[in-house]
Amino acid sequence: MDITMRLAQQPEADALLGRSPLAALVGMLLDQQVPMEWAFTGPYTIARRMGADDLDAHAIAAHDPDAFAALLSEKPAVHRYPASMAKRVQQLCAYLVEHYDGDAAAVWTGVGTGAELLRRLKELPGFGEQKAKIFLALLGKRLGVRPKGWREAAGDYGDAGVYRSAADITGPESLAKVRAHKQEAKAAAKAAAHVPTAGN
Repeated sequence: MDITMRLAQQPEADALLGRSPLAALVGMLLDQQVPMEWAFTGPYTIARRMGADDLDAHAIAAHDPDAFAALLSEKPAVHRYPASMAKRVQQLCAYLVEHYDGDAAAVWTGVGTGAELLRRLKELPGFGEQKAKIFLALLGKRLGVRPKGWREAAGDYGDAGVYRSAADITGPESLAKVRAHKQEAKAAAKAAAHVPTAGN
């Protein structure tokens, strides 16, 4: 089933995210220290540079590490830190090959509860607590993967009618709202760090 995604803000890249579970996972992995659209365009760029229409966990895991790093480093680079992210993408794919026979969708297919799905996502290389919760919310809100208790397991990211993360983006307008929320959160964290404690 093709799902419309708007994370890359680029039709072909978004189409791949909507039809490819592995592309969605890799996009989420790349989503750090770069603008969201850059991160989520990455899977499409990688697939094209590998001469394919989709990402293949087996092919990526088996790829020569230096050659794969070079692939991500070509201009325009897939990420601000292409070599280190190439290693992370290969680690993720190797894990999927070992535990799920290379099938990214198997991470969430048939999972009974949101808590179990969160546990599985947190086991993926490169997925900490926050990234796992955001992806769980993305699965529920955009891809129709809604095991019992999925919103609770996703924490604040699972709330309806919010603009907190990649899970809430449906177009340029919501992207701008998510970006504004992130900037506010960053500013608030910065302000909190500079508040003098009592007695100082």
